[in-house]
Amino acid sequence: MAYVGRPPANAALTAADLENGIVSADKLATNAVTEVKVNADAITNAKTEFTPGLTIKGDGSSADGKIILNCSQNTHGVSIAGPAHGAAQSYNLVLPTSVGTSGQVLATNGSNTNQLSWVDAVEAKPTVADVSQTIAPATSQTFNITGTGFVSIPIVEFIKSDTGAITRAGAVTFTNATTLAVTVTLASGAYYVRVENNDGNAGRSANAIITASTAPVWSTAAGSLGSAAGNFSGTVATVAATSDSAITYSEVSSPAVLIGSGSGQANCALNSSTGAITTTDFGGSSTAATLYTFTLRATDAEGQTADRVFTLQSSFGATGGGQFN
Repeated sequence: MAYVGRPPANAALTAADLENGIVSADKLATNAVTEVKVNADAITNAKTEFTPGLTIKGDGSSADGKIILNCSQNTHGVSIAGPAHGAAQSYNLVLPTSVGTSGQVLATNGSNTNQLSWVDAVEAKPTVADVSQTIAPATSQTFNITGTGFVSIPIVEFIKSDTGAITRAGAVTFTNATTLAVTVTLASGAYYVRVENNDGNAGRSANAIITASTAPVWSTAAGSLGSAAGNFSGTVATVAATSDSAITYSEVSSPAVLIGSGSGQANCALNSSTGAITTTDFGGSSTAATLYTFTLRATDAEGQTADRVFTLQSSFGATGGGQFN
């Protein structure tokens, strides 16, 4: 290009040489502005305030949009990426208004606004309900354990209260989050119950709620306990039952027949510890031979019971008395 006079100096254009609006996007070739053509300090914070927000796009194929936060030396970085295209998700995450306290974690409110908040980190531990049960010892038993927070399929253990010995259930069936059906064989004794979910969170019953115990068994045969003369005084008979714990004896006839001095009652007493049946006046006011039929119950320390029906015969017309055990 020819010039009249001295040609202008060969110098790069500066912002002062350009009027506002002279250089527009449509006058720039595609990829005309590249990284090597931009000074390192040309883009400042003041020039990158994005209002109302910034969109980081994906590559249109398989890479999702993400922000990478580097370390001070730019040798390491962590990124926050958008969910995959297949998730079809669009939502906001709004940070809390404070820093929270030590040990707290971020939690969403579950709405589209997704206001995050700080909450205490609480482990979801299962609980075991304090429901006492008695099962037969030394034989496979299946029964339910109730509580909260059970996750399929947990480990169930039985801890013996006196020794701490642990027996694991042979089979556990998950019914729901509050009920498990377990199968186990336990020796005689009382047991705590421990339930451990797959994530390692566990809960134990506050008390020994499972008792493996043998129910009472009558040693004395049902039926006649013998006979005694009317007005006899002394021990009429003694009954006995066995169990793996202490037994108490009681009459469960309704109305009472053995105990009591009314009409149709034998006027006897039953020792709850020894099973001895005694009287100071067998038959009481009765003056005729009477067959007394009554039901006795043996109860062990675990509350298990066994009932049996017995009879006693009173007689008149002969002196003296007798005892048949």
